[in-house]
Amino acid sequence: MKQAGERPKIGVGYRVGRLTVAAATGQRKNGYTVWRCVCDCGGEVLLDTRCLQRQTVTDCGCVTKVKPGQRDIAGQRFGRLTAVEPTGETLYGTVVWRCVCDCGGEAYVPLRQLTAGYRKSCGCLSRPGLKDFVGKRFGRLTVVAYAGKRDGMHRWKCLCDCGKKTIVGQTLLQSGKTKSCGCLQSEIYRDNLKLVSGTSVTLLEAGKHRLIASNTSGHTGVYLNKRSGKWAAQITFQGKTYYLGSYSHKEEAVKARERGEELHDDFLAWYYENYPSASAAKGQPGE
Repeated sequence: MKQAGERPKIGVGYRVGRLTVAAATGQRKNGYTVWRCVCDCGGEVLLDTRCLQRQTVTDCGCVTKVKPGQRDIAGQRFGRLTAVEPTGETLYGTVVWRCVCDCGGEAYVPLRQLTAGYRKSCGCLSRPGLKDFVGKRFGRLTVVAYAGKRDGMHRWKCLCDCGKKTIVGQTLLQSGKTKSCGCLQSEIYRDNLKLVSGTSVTLLEAGKHRLIASNTSGHTGVYLNKRSGKWAAQITFQGKTYYLGSYSHKEEAVKARERGEELHDDFLAWYYENYPSASAAKGQPGE
């Protein structure tokens, strides 16, 4: 007769839950015999004597999803997520659980991330919900229609004050990072360069005092041609480079460059005459 607290004797035919011991495998685990067990569903599982005696496993996994030694968190909530079942896969050294989110979505999350509080939703918490932006203005943009969702961001079709259409992410509109189709930035860039007749007044003004680091002559537009051994002079204006000749002496090349700069000087004089407010800001003569 079996005494209280006595371990049951495991052998062929022994039943635990839905499992029936079919045969010894000849293998051992931690000193205990490993048995082949057949489940009522037809599945099989290998269990050692101690596991059978403790009855920690009662089926092949067809009913109980959590394996021996695993933490069972089924039904527990983690933020907006409720754990449903383990997937059988592992990530970061822990079992991945299938979870359902309060928003209706699903997420597959490693146990460690759930218990540490790193994941609290299927991702809906980190993504702003869809807003009703049709008809609203953001800078120069007026939202005219929803353009769908891409890369996790809602996008809107917008009409710019300049007449162009563009598609902008909802977050970019809300944060104010995008205020036009791109024309606003172009205008700011153009204003900074003071583009007139395709020429940047700002660059011309700076060029009179700026020397390129790679220049070895000490004069803008003057360089030594190593092949010929002569000093060359050139000047660039309105996108074109004009060759001003080569000379045996650097001083001659410098004078040629100074004569060529009359192109710049004439243009700047015309600019200051026709744009007096700009010349006053710069403190130029003739203001």
